[in-house]
Amino acid sequence: MLALMVAADPFGRAIRDHYLGERDEPLVDRNGSETRVHPIEAFYFGAVTGESDAQQWVDSWLNGPLLDMGAGVGAESLYWQEQFETVAIEISDLLVKTMRDRGVENAVQADMFALPDSFERNQFASVHAKGTQVELAGSMHGLRRFLGDLAVITKPNATAVIDFHDPEHADADELFGYRNDPTRGLAYRLFHCEYEGAADEALLFRLVSPARLREAAIGTGWEVSDIRRSDTGYHYRAALTRT
Repeated sequence: MLALMVAADPFGRAIRDHYLGERDEPLVDRNGSETRVHPIEAFYFGAVTGESDAQQWVDSWLNGPLLDMGAGVGAESLYWQEQFETVAIEISDLLVKTMRDRGVENAVQADMFALPDSFERNQFASVHAKGTQVELAGSMHGLRRFLGDLAVITKPNATAVIDFHDPEHADADELFGYRNDPTRGLAYRLFHCEYEGAADEALLFRLVSPARLREAAIGTGWEVSDIRRSDTGYHYRAALTRT
C-alpha cells in the first residue's frame, strides 16, 4: 500500500472542493487505526441566524470591531459583519479565498498564534474563536502566550469568546483522539486529516478545564467572566474580559 503524502493543505482543499461542488472523496480524521468522516457541511456551512440561546449568549459578549479567529468559511463572520466591523482570519489561503467568494468582506490570511505580526495594538473590541482551535496552543505556557498576544491587539475592556473541551468531564474520553493526562484539569487530543491520498500534519490539542483556564489567564490581562457548557457537557465556551 502506498504511503500517504504530506501535501499542502489537504484540509483546506477538501473544504474548498466541497464549496465548489468538486469533492468526490471524504475528508477523513485519523487517530492511528481509528477514523471518522469529517462532517464538512455540518461544521462549516450552516447558516447562523442568532435565534438560538447559545448564539444569543455569544452575541451578548461581542462588539465591533471584531476579530473572528479560525473563521473557517465565514459562517459567523457573514452574520456579524451585518452588525459591526468584522475581520475574519484563517491560516489556509484556500479557506480565505472561500470566505471571500461567500461574501465575507474582510477575510485575511493570518496566524492566530502570531496575532501581533498581523494587527495593530488595541485594534479590536472583541475576539471570537470557535472549533476549540485555541487548544492548538499545545500547552499551558502556549495558552498564556496566546492570551498575552490577544491582549496586545485588543482595546481596554475588550471581550473574548473562546471554546474548549473540559477533560474533567466524565465523558471527555469519548472525544476523537483523546489522550489522558494525569495532571489535574489537563488532557490532549491528537489526530490528523487525510484527503485524496494526502495527509495534514498531526494536530495536537491541549485540553484545559475551566479552572486551569482561569489559572492560565492570570497575568495575561484577561479574566474568565462566564462559562457556558453545551449539551455534551465536556464542550464549553468561555467569555473573557480584559482586566
